[in-house]
Amino acid sequence: MRVDHDNPPPNPPNQASTVKKTYTRPLDIRHGRIDMGHGAGGKAAAQLIEELFLPALDNPFLRQGDDGAALPLPTLANGAGQLVMATDGHVVSPIFFPGGDLGCLAVHGTVNDVVMMGAQPLYLSASFIIEEGYPLADLQRIVQSLGAAAREAGVPVVTGDTKVVEKGKGDGVFISTTGVGLLAPGVSVSGKNARAGDVILVSGTIGDHGVAVLSQRESLAFETTIESDTAALHTLVAELMAAAPGAVRVLRDPTRGGLATTLNEIARQSGVGMRLQEAAIPVKPQVDAACELLGLDPLYVANEGKLIAIVAPEAAEAALAALRAHPLGAGAARIGEVTTDPHHFVQMDTRFGGRRVVDWLSGEQLPRIC
Repeated sequence: MRVDHDNPPPNPPNQASTVKKTYTRPLDIRHGRIDMGHGAGGKAAAQLIEELFLPALDNPFLRQGDDGAALPLPTLANGAGQLVMATDGHVVSPIFFPGGDLGCLAVHGTVNDVVMMGAQPLYLSASFIIEEGYPLADLQRIVQSLGAAAREAGVPVVTGDTKVVEKGKGDGVFISTTGVGLLAPGVSVSGKNARAGDVILVSGTIGDHGVAVLSQRESLAFETTIESDTAALHTLVAELMAAAPGAVRVLRDPTRGGLATTLNEIARQSGVGMRLQEAAIPVKPQVDAACELLGLDPLYVANEGKLIAIVAPEAAEAALAALRAHPLGAGAARIGEVTTDPHHFVQMDTRFGGRRVVDWLSGEQLPRIC
């Protein structure tokens, strides 16, 4: 992470733990707030990075203090492989919500985008846009959460940037993250790979994240706290791929637009149809009740710690068992199958014996939830 300035800051952070400070006073984390000087590239910006960002995100690559990071690539036993890159912006409101916050969400969202390509996530970058006047204590909480999530996932933040915008021209903090991963030779996981007869699996209950964020935003109280499912899914995917080698056609995390929109995207990309079983789709009772109260359909509510897997039929049981054996897939279910359909419709057999089309999300059901 560098200060955005043509010249290096005083005492650049080559070693975060031993850097010699030139500042007369440390940051007042408890009472201090972001000001425009923190984004001007001078001493205030350098101090913010050295005293708030580096302790939370510290790793050897970030400590180099350069404009970017020179990174080693793992050596694969079976060949060179390919690089995978994914980028994402995070603007969730509120920033803190039951089960997570903007910081961990930024890591999980981008790690999962890399993983849904079948790749091993290696490195992250993080760019912060911070509004003038934002409390340093809240910023530290976000950055510490981001750092903890990156360490837990084993995917370090190796480079980054900070910008400060005038008060009233932002909304607290926005984070943009980019992830790089390594795709092993012979692995092909893509939204274009679904075939008629394939089985559709989901790794657990849907709608948890969107309802958790909305309940916090609207100060809604339920008898049981609804928490976000935000999580990094790389270990879950590794178990799935090992249990069904060569049989995992498609992986996707159903974030904005939820399960319904994600399946429509895949159907169109692969040129197929889909047939779902409503009774098989897992939804927590409290999420179902909240959606009914708010006039929402859980099929369209975002998730941040669930995945859709479309697998060859002969491997479906092994894949489902692998998902259920992992803590993040304990609620996994088989929810439908891929069909031949020139119109690429996603249809669902309802609990009442009928059938309906599950269409794309129209409009913005829940804005700013990720």
